[in-house]
Amino acid sequence: MAHILLIDDDTELTELLCELLKFENFTVSVAHDGEAGLNMMSPEVDMILLDVMMPKLNGIETLRRLRENSDTPVLMLTAKGEEIDRVVGLELGADDYLAKPFSERELLARIRAILRRAQTRQQEPQSDCLEYFDIKLYPGKLEAYCSGALLELTSTEFALLQHFLSHPGQVVTKETLSLDVLGKRLAPFDRAIDMHVSNLRKKLPDWENGKPRIKTLRGRGYLLTQGDE
Repeated sequence: MAHILLIDDDTELTELLCELLKFENFTVSVAHDGEAGLNMMSPEVDMILLDVMMPKLNGIETLRRLRENSDTPVLMLTAKGEEIDRVVGLELGADDYLAKPFSERELLARIRAILRRAQTRQQEPQSDCLEYFDIKLYPGKLEAYCSGALLELTSTEFALLQHFLSHPGQVVTKETLSLDVLGKRLAPFDRAIDMHVSNLRKKLPDWENGKPRIKTLRGRGYLLTQGDE
């Protein structure tokens, strides 16, 4: 089963989560501050549960440093109502967030959705290539290029781009993206998809006419453009 690194300074909570995750047959490692968590990172870690409020190095700075050289999926654990932490976390490349207190069922559902996404991409045939004008995406190699330049994408941004390329010229709703990319139903006031699309848009160079590659259609969703739209 997958190896999960839990980074949280709440010792009581980490003990409970360890029992839960081990019961579900996950391998679990624990760190109680950001510095220790970064030192425990290795290729064997499949996913990270990262708390925001921690001593020495908080979750936001830990995520910032992690994303300098790793695209390991991250589920942020945030305080209820702290929307700024969620927004910043998503901007820095977190795959999703979960507000405390949360139910065991919800946590396991989020974990499995993120891991399922990662596993699906790894099992894609190496020869597959999705193309749309000057964008090329190789699911099996987890690589995407625009005008020949490699795009530095997080796992969620990669999944988003793959979804857009699989539906060329189609308007894709937020509800569809939330289900197919994040593995969860879109909840009221949930900005996760908006932030991920915004991050992806920043990494895709604009068309020569200055228009963005991804167009927001208010009340409808998003569209991967052809440059003249």
